[in-house]
Order: sequence, then structure tokens, then C-alpha cells
Amino acid sequence: RAQALSFGQYYGWRCFAARRLRLPTKARVLDVCTGTAGVAIEIAHVQPEARIAGIDLSREMLLSGRERLKGDGLDERVALLEGRAERLPFTDGTFDAVVFTFLLRYVAEPSAVLRELARVVKPDGQMVSLEFTVPPLLGLRESWMVYTGIGLPVMTLPLGSGWRRVGRFLGRSIWQFDRAYPVNRQKEMWREVGFTNVQSHRLSLGGAVVIEGTKGG
Repeated sequence: RAQALSFGQYYGWRCFAARRLRLPTKARVLDVCTGTAGVAIEIAHVQPEARIAGIDLSREMLLSGRERLKGDGLDERVALLEGRAERLPFTDGTFDAVVFTFLLRYVAEPSAVLRELARVVKPDGQMVSLEFTVPPLLGLRESWMVYTGIGLPVMTLPLGSGWRRVGRFLGRSIWQFDRAYPVNRQKEMWREVGFTNVQSHRLSLGGAVVIEGTKGG
């Protein structure tokens, strides 16, 4: 769905996010909100020695992800498990890196979730996120609002009830999150939970943003 709703940009976004990782040999990586393991698979291709765990709430999506992993021959390197970002089933400092995609819009307390993610990152480890956002430039912003407010709901009408719900919900969700947590505020939140050198990269004329940072030692 993300690939379709992003006009085909999502694959490039997740490739960009995966390539921001600077990992030691045989690193352990956690992909939170992994869905069908698209980002985890990309990390596995970019980092051939990494051991990757993916976690998600949706059992159905995890089942699809396991099929994808088998098809790519990655089922021994990438383990998928059901769980919540708010309560990760790992001890402190387990991972060299944590990646999350389209997560914070869906949780009640983004700051608390960031703190939980930071907990499982090793000192000097890395965190990278990918999220939809609202383009900051006038003109682009207005075009985005028309597309998400009118275009998406109309485009998804013939595609079934699940897609229709996404079409009605997605634009409003992105807009509300962007107003409550603009990119600079998100970067502040990362610093508040112990990350340094926090950087953001806007992609596709501002339709998405990748944020990255290093956990303080």
C-alpha cells in the first residue's frame, strides 16, 4: 500500500533509510513496525552479515513477511515476531541499530515509544526512521492537501473496503501528526531520549522524511 500511495516512491525511501545504517560486522538490527518485512529485507541486502529481528502487531502481515523472507532465502537471517513498540521484549542495549517506519503516528505517546526504542539500542548505536510528512513549501503543500484530501479517497474507492479506509484516513493522519510533531520537534524528542548528531533528510519534495541519530555512550 505504501508503494501505491507514495506514487511508487516508497521503495526508494526504504532503500535510502537502509543505506543510512553504519553497522559493525555481524550487527544486530531491530526493525520496528516491520509489516511484511520490506525494510528488513532491504537491510539484509545492504548489510549481508547483519542479523535482523522484525516486530509488528499484525499477525497477518507477519505471515506475509515470512513468506517473502522464504522466497528471498532470508528466513534464517531475519526473524519476525509479534509484539508492541511500547513494550519491546528485549533487554537494554540489545541492538546495534533500530529502524522504524510509519510508527509514531499510530501510538498514543510518541515520546514514550522513542524512549523504549532507545532503551534497546547499544551506546553509540544508531536509530533511523522513515515517515510520511507534509511538504513544507507553498504550492507543494497545497497540491499535497488536494491529493490526500480528494485524490486518495476517490482513487481507493474501487479497491475494496480496506483501501477505502486507508484513503480516507491517511492524509488526515499525516497532517495531524505533522502539526503536532513537526520534523524539528521530532528531532528534539530524539535528543531528549539520548540521541546525538540527529539529522533529517526530506525526500520526494518533502513527502517523506528520514531521521537518524546516534545514541550517546
